Amino acid sequence: MISLSAMLGPCAMKVEVSSNVVSMLLGEAQATYPSECCGILLGTGARIVEARAARNVHDAPEQHFEIDPQALVDAHRAARQGGLQVLGYYHSHPNGLARPSSTDRAQAARDGSVWAIITADRITLWRSGDAGFEALPYEVAPR
Repeated sequence: MISLSAMLGPCAMKVEVSSNVVSMLLGEAQATYPSECCGILLGTGARIVEARAARNVHDAPEQHFEIDPQALVDAHRAARQGGLQVLGYYHSHPNGLARPSSTDRAQAARDGSVWAIITADRITLWRSGDAGFEALPYEVAPR
């Protein structure tokens, strides 16, 4: 599997995010408040076309998230069988801060994955790499 960082290279170009994904993420964050929602970002190349919600299995979902491991296994299995690729992950910050927390920075794999962080009215994208998280510009594309 080719990582998103390999596709984007050292100078991050914009990622495209489907407007349906944006609507879904904002709606899920609102629906799960005050708990954190979480899930998987799927697509091809540098285009996120689907967000798949996953159960937050963390013991303290109001402050932390842990994506249900079975959802991760299923998404990676589907990708290996020709489905959409796993480009990254998402979770909400009910506290309203649209940037990686210290916990996010400590626990994220530095593999070039995209991380979407959702607040009540905003989504920011980040790439986790060797130097930690860097902001990732994106544009919303029609469906």
